[in-house]
Formats: sequence, C-alpha cells, structure tokens
Amino acid sequence: MADHALTAADAEKEFWKHLKDSNTGMLGLDQPGYHAQPMTAFREEETGTIWFFTRDDTDLARDAAIGGGQSAMFHYGSKDQKVWACIHGELSVHGHDRALVDRYWNPVLAAWYPDGKEDRHLTILRFDADDGRVWVSGGLVKFAFEIVKANITKTVPDAGGVADVNLR
Repeated sequence: MADHALTAADAEKEFWKHLKDSNTGMLGLDQPGYHAQPMTAFREEETGTIWFFTRDDTDLARDAAIGGGQSAMFHYGSKDQKVWACIHGELSVHGHDRALVDRYWNPVLAAWYPDGKEDRHLTILRFDADDGRVWVSGGLVKFAFEIVKANITKTVPDAGGVADVNLR
C-alpha cells in the first residue's frame, strides 16, 4: 500500500466488508480494569448498529445496563489478517427482540441458549460505533514477503495503511 494512502472511506469500507465475512472480535467496556471478551458481531447494514447476543446474567450485560449504556471498545482482526480495527462506541442493553433473534439466529447462537429463541436469559446488546482506527494490509503472505524484502534490501517493510474513521 505504499503507492497510495489509505483513506478513511476505504478503511471503513474494508472494515465493514471484512466484519461481514468473519464477525468475531473482542468487546469490552472502556473502563480501567475491564477486560474485553470474544463476541460475535451482527451488523445491521441499514443503521450501522452492531448487535451482540449474550446472556442477561453475564457481567458484560449487567455492566452495560448501568446508566442506560456505557462507553465500550470493539477490537477486531479479520480471519485473513488483512484488516485490524479498534472501534469505540456506546454499548447498551437492547433486551430480547424477537425480530433480531429471528434475523440472526444460527446453530452457534443456539448452542448458548438451551431453551432456544425463547430462553429467558437471552438478551441483545446494542453497540453504536462512533470512531476508531482501522489498519488494512495485504494479509499474511504479503506481510511475509515484505519482511523478507526489508531484510534483504535493508529497508522498512510496507505493512499497509492506517486511517482514523468516523462511523456515526
């Protein structure tokens, strides 16, 4: 990517595209001492909202409900290692929304809820992204090539581009 700068628009486009293809990242509240945890993200294309399914008896769900929402961070690395992101936003408890449950229900989600779609502990978290930083690279093969080339030519490798994005 040395031949052109990564624009915020391109970074955002790559982030959303890759999140659709591999949608697991680390989600946590933006607070001292709070640790992010692996979560599966479901993006609503029309609004840009990211939904997360969880149980209402988890620390994350209980803490996100305090004050009607909390500052949070979503950390993402695509499966192909071409896109990395750190996204800030507001995380709140949306509750049990049957339309969202029906829209995103799948066998992986079902495994966490023994009583299925009607499980009394199933709840949905809403993440409204505001800003972040996205790194876009050529992936693992390109990275390996750049490392070898840099060592041979005594230059710095081209690791791709980075851009700050506004997701509001």
